[in-house]
Amino acid sequence: MTAFINRTDDLAFLQSQYDQEDAALIILYGRRRVGKTALIAEFGKDKDMLYFLATEESEQINRGQFKNLVAKFTGNALLASAAVDNWEIIFDTLAAYEPERRKLIVIDEFQYIGKSNPAFPSIFQKVWEKLKTRNIMAILCGSLISLMEAQTLAYSSPLYGRRTGQIKLKPIPFQHYGEFYPAKNGKELIEYYSVTGGVPKYIELFKEEDDIYKAIERHVLSRRSFLYEEPAFLLRSEVSEIGSYFSLLRVIAAGNRKLGAIAAIMGIKQTGLTKYLRTLIDLDILEREVPVTEYNPEKSKRGLYRVKDQFIDFWFKFVYPGRSFLETGRGDLVLREIRENFISRHVAYVYEDICRQRLWRLAAEGQLPFRCDKVGRWWDGQDEIDLVAPDEAGQTIALGECKYTKAPMDANVFEALTRKKKSVAWGGPDRREYFVLFSGGGYTERLRELADGREDICLLE
Repeated sequence: MTAFINRTDDLAFLQSQYDQEDAALIILYGRRRVGKTALIAEFGKDKDMLYFLATEESEQINRGQFKNLVAKFTGNALLASAAVDNWEIIFDTLAAYEPERRKLIVIDEFQYIGKSNPAFPSIFQKVWEKLKTRNIMAILCGSLISLMEAQTLAYSSPLYGRRTGQIKLKPIPFQHYGEFYPAKNGKELIEYYSVTGGVPKYIELFKEEDDIYKAIERHVLSRRSFLYEEPAFLLRSEVSEIGSYFSLLRVIAAGNRKLGAIAAIMGIKQTGLTKYLRTLIDLDILEREVPVTEYNPEKSKRGLYRVKDQFIDFWFKFVYPGRSFLETGRGDLVLREIRENFISRHVAYVYEDICRQRLWRLAAEGQLPFRCDKVGRWWDGQDEIDLVAPDEAGQTIALGECKYTKAPMDANVFEALTRKKKSVAWGGPDRREYFVLFSGGGYTERLRELADGREDICLLE
């Protein structure tokens, strides 16, 4: 079992809600296997917690299971033997039990009850009007993002405005991977992250494997592994036209990032893609990226689409195109394709994300000689820069390249960067420029000597 790592801020927020005198209602949601239940277990391990896991069965079955759980929690034999068809009675019994004690009530997979009975959010809203006067903290947790947002967060939801806080749980950042895999070096950590993508369940699955390719063969390419069908399972629970979403993700993962190119390959109008793109962005699977220096990102015509989720990106690059081979027992051909292209087609791009994460963290900690207000990529019709970090005042800008190669980075990369910088429109002619270089293979002596003689070059590994 993987140790509980990270989530410090989330735990601190939940604890602050628990410590307050008033009742608290928290919405906790995020994709499957991202660690929501583990977070709840860690938070509630020293508390008087009632944890209920809803199922996809009928509301009546869920209500009966919840009633039995409350009866056991409170020691109420009368409730245990009673036939109750009213949620309010069950919650009233729970609230009345030892009212002086702070109780933590968790309903996990909350959206399933609302899916069975669309009126349930209204029912719980009435319940909460009573509970909010009691010494109670409630957490409504769910893994179907679209349903959780509709049932608990949307303006049209009966629960809108009732919550005291919400957490949309994200995958674990790369910076914590060394805590999961203490025996692995930096190169191995990057490669493991590029497949597991910060999802705790995937991290745990890969933990005992010494080699990334063996881990992929055993846990992704094997038809017996749950990861073999994971993207289909994730999407099927959120959307109805799964074939259209699969086609879209495969096209983007193959490197087609412009809206026009995507539409042309799929043979549909650009306007016909809007719904699918928006849904995948809302699910944190896809993102629309614009040059970081754009003043109006939403209106920019230079937007590109990319698969944001590392595992899903890997799966659509290598697994989905090779399904015919995998289904007929020729997984060796798919694994060969991965061995030949894993670094250049996948890891190298994930490495850029890791570098941008690290630059942002170093800047936030005040460990860089410049300030920046955002970090991202930049491109125009001719040039592209992996990393650009401007400040909003337009006084300074950092420009950088990220190269995940075995060979040391040479000064020619810096020289190319200084040529491209002239095309980056930001600030005035007196802006202060810094250059940040990340290299997976280290640096040549020539580049190190160049950096030693200048204060505006940062070499990071």
